[in-house]
Amino acid sequence: MIGIKSIASYVPVDGVDNYVQGAKFGKDQDFIFGKIGSTFLPRKEDTQETSDLCVEAARALFAANPALDPASIDAVIVVTQNGDAEGLPHTAAIVQDKLGLATHVAAFDISLGCSGYVYGIYAMKGFMEAAGLKNGLLITADPYSKIVDPEDRNTTMLFGDAATATWMADGAPWQLGKSMFGTDGGGAEFLKTNDGKFFMNGRQVFNFALLKVPAHLHQLLEASGLQADDIDLFCIHQGSAAIVDAVARRFEEGGPEKFIKDMVETGNTVSSSIPLLLEKHVLGSQHRRVALSGFGVGLSWGSAIIERGD
Repeated sequence: MIGIKSIASYVPVDGVDNYVQGAKFGKDQDFIFGKIGSTFLPRKEDTQETSDLCVEAARALFAANPALDPASIDAVIVVTQNGDAEGLPHTAAIVQDKLGLATHVAAFDISLGCSGYVYGIYAMKGFMEAAGLKNGLLITADPYSKIVDPEDRNTTMLFGDAATATWMADGAPWQLGKSMFGTDGGGAEFLKTNDGKFFMNGRQVFNFALLKVPAHLHQLLEASGLQADDIDLFCIHQGSAAIVDAVARRFEEGGPEKFIKDMVETGNTVSSSIPLLLEKHVLGSQHRRVALSGFGVGLSWGSAIIERGD
């Protein structure tokens, strides 16, 4: 069955000192570290497009996996809502060309934000298994530096640029288990762009995460016949330190220390936040069962269990 074989990432070296940004808005270091959770926010170069970030992540994946021949790639899915130029053509087509992949590759985008990775791994698995494909690249890249207003204190201190590439194939060490998804378009106005600038109602988004995510994880465990103690780690979207901490407290069972929090030098990387956690804390570890949950723009959310196949 199709699962996760490997993950690699690209995080720009240059970026923004969040303490400096915080001082501009009258926020002290305790607020930046304790509530925001990020002291440094990576930023792509002005000359870099979304597809360039995707290509860097894919090349890192190929370099880390010599057995993966680029010529063997059958499918490319790019999860982004901030594609190249004005979003036409789809970024995945541009990535296919820049990587020099074969023209028989199926390539398309998924327009989702912070829930996009969870949706993406299941979309890729289903697509590959239905079409009999062998090797797929699921790429996440949503550089919010393209749309965030540096004078908006509600957003400019939160988001960092990054990209990840996940190799999905048969015989993978990590298999996809039970999943659950949800959508509430009635909350669309809480996270949106207006005239090319990003707007976020932080209080409403925080309340949404606190209301939906812990309950969704409990529903997922119940549907899977599992208890919280059966989960080694909870890798949830790194929206902010405050959101991760609040969700962990509201979840109650299993211990908040199981909820990984790692965004100090990356910030909120949108659809890349969960695969960044998996790359660093899960793949290659001795963990056997991990719960994922992404949530955000839409409003949209998705939770899943992944298990080590051996």
